[in-house]
Amino acid sequence: MFALRRLATNAIISNTRAAHALPELPYAYEALEPIVSRDIMSLHHTKHHQTYVTNLNAAEEKLKTALSKGDISTVVSLEPALRFNGGGHLNHSIFWKNLSPESTQPSEPLKKAIESSFGGIQQLKDQLSASSIGVQGSGWGWLGYCPKSGCLKIATCANQDPLQATTGLIPLLGIDVWEHAYYLQYKNVRADYVKAIFEVVNWKDVSERFEKAKC
Repeated sequence: MFALRRLATNAIISNTRAAHALPELPYAYEALEPIVSRDIMSLHHTKHHQTYVTNLNAAEEKLKTALSKGDISTVVSLEPALRFNGGGHLNHSIFWKNLSPESTQPSEPLKKAIESSFGGIQQLKDQLSASSIGVQGSGWGWLGYCPKSGCLKIATCANQDPLQATTGLIPLLGIDVWEHAYYLQYKNVRADYVKAIFEVVNWKDVSERFEKAKC
């Protein structure tokens, strides 16, 4: 049993990937104005997302050391940091690509799926908006694909919990409703921010994620 555990530990360590890095935005910080200001985008990307990346790398290094020593107590204690910072990195990496300064439309297959699941694009927006606005405290509103049913579903996640690991839904479109995503511009009126964010949704990216999710 000990030998098997040691082999498993060595396999995990040897497969540890390179350090995570902050992804570049596919547009300039000011590109989403007036919906999202340059100041918000710059702070959100270079400060908040960078912090998740930095802390995730630090937690993974501690995990690697703990695994090499067979320190199960430390491995277990690192779960909150890995979940929070790993989720923050995953969520924001999707979020940046979910937005675009260019006007886009859902693909025909995505339109049909939206109509089947919600009745139409406006109904989707209304339901996703209501769920996102209703998040208690900090978190995310999501449009996800359910691989079991083949349907689109709306879900919310607290804090930085990642959608797929938390609910089993594959993330297609996320709305960040942490105050740092909107407070400098929209103050405490989350509803105005959520309503406005649909003006810069990158439906091309959402459509591509939908196609990949179905595979």
